[in-house]
Formats: sequence, structure tokens, C-alpha cells
Amino acid sequence: MLIDTHCHLDAAEFDADRNSIAEKALQQGVQLIVVPAVARLNFDPVLALCRQHKHCAYALGIHPMYVDKASIVDIDVLKTYVLEHSPVAIGEIGLDYFVTKDNFERQTFFFTEQLKLAKQHDLPVILHVRNAIDDVLKHLRRFEVRGGIAHAFNGSFQQAEQFIALGFKLGFGGAMTYSRALKIRALAMQLPLESIVLETDSPDIPPEWVGAKGRNTPLELNRIAQVLAHLKQVNVSQVLDITSTNALKVLPKLVDLCTPPKVLL
Repeated sequence: MLIDTHCHLDAAEFDADRNSIAEKALQQGVQLIVVPAVARLNFDPVLALCRQHKHCAYALGIHPMYVDKASIVDIDVLKTYVLEHSPVAIGEIGLDYFVTKDNFERQTFFFTEQLKLAKQHDLPVILHVRNAIDDVLKHLRRFEVRGGIAHAFNGSFQQAEQFIALGFKLGFGGAMTYSRALKIRALAMQLPLESIVLETDSPDIPPEWVGAKGRNTPLELNRIAQVLAHLKQVNVSQVLDITSTNALKVLPKLVDLCTPPKVLL
């Protein structure tokens, strides 16, 4: 079983062929796709997409790169959507110091408010942690959410261990496929498979064979899984089984979307 735990299938890059991509992915064995919202404006499009494609599941959140365009009212809207629509997670949320730290306080406000919401509703979170891992971990220790996924993880092994201790799985995708990505590939080899989930972050972070300027899609997930199997020197079927089990454990509402339902031991 393949699960793409992070895919922005609602993005404009898919406007021409979104339905086709969703169905082709299912035909190629990607049985579940998690579509995280990034702003209030795309809550409804994400919900509509996932209602149309039953193998897609929505997470709802306000991304750190969108907080400058967000208002405090958006937090109240998110609270209402969580109550009415029961997302699989709060996400994509977090901190991003790669683009700018000038809005540090605003990022922190939206992040911590959403962590409070996740804790209140006992929901996992899908985290954006680019260049901000230590601060993200600091806030996770404060609010003690039930866990989730550290998306596109590229931190140190010691930081990975801290996320795992807090109940998180680590997302690996296209970045791992580049032969020059020595740090990420070493991390993938070093971490236990039980701590990893697969993702594409489509349309972003395309794998090496697509090229840096190409469009990533969930159709690449099987080959990404093969790269992980090669790095860890295990059979790809083992990667599929363990990473999908990991995803279902950390995002338990996904279990209801499995066909047939999967029983976790």
C-alpha cells in the first residue's frame, strides 16, 4: 500500500489535469493521498477535491508562508471548520525561517494557536519546519500535541530523535532521490523505517528524474519508495508495508478511508 502523506493536489499547477492525476495515482497503487490546506482561501477547494476523490483526505491549517495574508479571524474560521468537517490533521502549519524571519512573531502566533487547536481536539499536526526545527520542537514541548508528521524533514539525526520521541513520523520524498543529497540520504539510511512516511509535496520538490524545474505528482511516489528501499537495502514491499502502517498510525482517521479497512495491530 502506498500513501502520499503530503500532496497539494489543489494547487494551480494541477488545474488542467487534477482529476486525471488523482485517478492515475490510484490506479498505480497510491491508495491514499493527504491534501493539506495552507490558507483560509483554500479550505473549501481542498474539501471539495477530497469529497470528489474518496482516496484523498484533507488536513486544514494556515501555512507559515501565508500568515502575512492571514487575519486573526482566520483562526476562528479554522476552529469552525475543524468542528464541522473533522480533518485528519491540523496542517500544514509550522515555522519557516528560510524565506524570512522578519515576521517571526506573526508566524509564532499562528503556529501556537493552531497547536492549541490540535491539542484541544486531539488531532495530529502536519508540520512545516524549514530552517526552524529547534523552535518548532520548543513549541511542541510546550503544547504536547498527539504527534503527527514533520514534513520534508532534513534536520540532524538528533533532531529526528526528538521528533520521534514526541510521537512524530518524518516525511521523506523527492529530495531524498538526488545523489548529491548526501545528508538526507544518510539520514534515511540511519533512521529506523518505522519512523518514516512517504510524501511527494506535489507539485513541489520533484525527484531527480523529473528535474528541479519539473512538476512533481503523486505518480512519482512508487519510484520514491524504490529509492528508499535501495538506500536501506530492503525489499520495496517492506517499505510500502511499513511506511503505510506508519502513516495510518500517526494519522488514524486515514484508517476509515482504506479499502478494504486495514486493522492496525
